Amino acid sequence: MTDYSAPLGAPIWMDLMSSDPAGAAEFYRAIFGWEVEEPPREEFGGYQNFTVRGHRVAGLSPYMEGAGAPPNIWSVYLHTADAEATAAAAIEAGGTVIVPPMAVGPEGTMLLLTDTAGAAIGFWQPNAHTGFAEWGVHGAPYWFDCLSKDYAASRAFYPLVTGARLEEVGTGGADGPGPDFYSQVFNGEMSYSGIMNASTMLPPEAPSFWQMYVTVDDVAATVDQVRSLGGSVLMPGEDTPYGTLASVKDPFGAVFNLGHPPAGM
Repeated sequence: MTDYSAPLGAPIWMDLMSSDPAGAAEFYRAIFGWEVEEPPREEFGGYQNFTVRGHRVAGLSPYMEGAGAPPNIWSVYLHTADAEATAAAAIEAGGTVIVPPMAVGPEGTMLLLTDTAGAAIGFWQPNAHTGFAEWGVHGAPYWFDCLSKDYAASRAFYPLVTGARLEEVGTGGADGPGPDFYSQVFNGEMSYSGIMNASTMLPPEAPSFWQMYVTVDDVAATVDQVRSLGGSVLMPGEDTPYGTLASVKDPFGAVFNLGHPPAGM
């Protein structure tokens, strides 16, 4: 799959807030082939867009003091057709709005909130900026998921706010995850994200959070490249039924994940 147009409720964008945007741009260009649109959008706080094969794939922002987030962090955005209505639905479902719907020039409207498990999640109502247009090729999104410390709350929240349909993955058998462990999130006929029960996986002080995976041609080679460029490895390439997956940090501390499809896909 290459061309991608986000269904309502599905991931539409991801961006990096970095303490060293120039250094981050060089790092991600080396491992993913990402280029940065020039010049920085000074009217938008120096925000830039990464591109792959000429298509926008992710954003890059300087760290903003008082942002209420770590200085180096990736954020995920879901597609909404009406940010005001989504904010109201989120509040009704027990979420908390952090940044109310805010027009970003002619590009679109942004909304940032926390779900009922405490995970920060953005929403994007596109206008001129339509989000990423590539999926499943080197440097493009592979998957997204929410690591939730309150799995039941997360499972209740997203269908109410986005209209998504959830399907649990897990047989309880020895060769797979047990019940109440992971749900695929379907937006229309396809699934682009999931919700994981992370209540026993994360340390007590860690919040629930959304994370992204980027497709690479060779996970092991990319992990080695991350190391050589000053990043660190949290989980080396691991073969799973869902592909070869790895978790790494860029040289400035932002965590992201890598994915390559299973054989035959």
